[in-house]
Amino acid sequence: MSEPHFAVDAAGLRKTYGATTALDGLDLRVPAGTVHGLLGPNGAGKTTCVRVLATLARPDGGRAAVAGHDVVRAPDRVKARIGLVGQQAAVDELLTGRQNLVMFGRLHHLGVRRARRRAGELLERFRLADAADRPAGKYSGGMRRRLDLAAGMILAPAVLFLDEPTTGLDPRSRIEVWDAVRALAGDGTTVVLTTQYLEEADRLADAISVVDRGRVIAEGSPDRLKSRLGGDHLRIVVEDPGALAAAAEIARRVAGAEPEVDADALAVTAPVPNRVGALTGAVRALDEAGLRVADIGVRRPTLDEVFLHLTGGPAAAHNATADDDQEVPA
Repeated sequence: MSEPHFAVDAAGLRKTYGATTALDGLDLRVPAGTVHGLLGPNGAGKTTCVRVLATLARPDGGRAAVAGHDVVRAPDRVKARIGLVGQQAAVDELLTGRQNLVMFGRLHHLGVRRARRRAGELLERFRLADAADRPAGKYSGGMRRRLDLAAGMILAPAVLFLDEPTTGLDPRSRIEVWDAVRALAGDGTTVVLTTQYLEEADRLADAISVVDRGRVIAEGSPDRLKSRLGGDHLRIVVEDPGALAAAAEIARRVAGAEPEVDADALAVTAPVPNRVGALTGAVRALDEAGLRVADIGVRRPTLDEVFLHLTGGPAAAHNATADDDQEVPA
């Protein structure tokens, strides 16, 4: 059987828990061999979506196929083609890294010799070979999470689901996990990850689906989503509040558009069609006017601004807790 073009192909997924609607007609298509991010606030439906796609929850409506197999009609075939790494670490901290992976291999019905061989391969792949015989409880957060990823790869799945893979990790550990995910994608594994970290989605995902209230409200590459808020923006921050009006007039002339003025930040922002020309023109005009600036630059909208625009709330507010779908029972 040839590999499907879409590793995940879902349409109209619905799932309710009592009076709570977790999925409300969610559509999702993930091309094989890509990293796809599910980005959204707490309770948006991200984790429920993963649970349905991983056959851990049965949808109330719609359809979904993973690795070419229907999640309702052929759940065993789906399970044989996927890996799942949840929000909580699944490793036994009393066992060594090697023992953990051998145990997972045996749980997946690998023979002893094959399980040991696979454990050795994965320890090398995830840069854990030097710590293979140390108890997992002695690992750093990043190392434990990489061991989790390795456990999810025991059967070399076609599709790997990662649910909040770096929640609670320090920046260095987070980067270690990002490197591991990139390596998996580079080897052809399709990765679907849920995240509330905008930087994570921006740096890892080939495409992002923004999920809110149980449905996808926007999707595309990070750059495409950012372009929804317009192109480059000139931003001038002045030192003297009295210079704001003059800076705004310069921005208006350079940009050919009405600028936004933020009096609290002493900043003026305006969309510009030509980043280099706009920056050069603004610096020259400010110098000629004798205006002192604290900062000046041209930037694109951030994914954080896209998130705010689409969901009506800043990412920071949605990052208050680690788990998604807290109100939905398992």
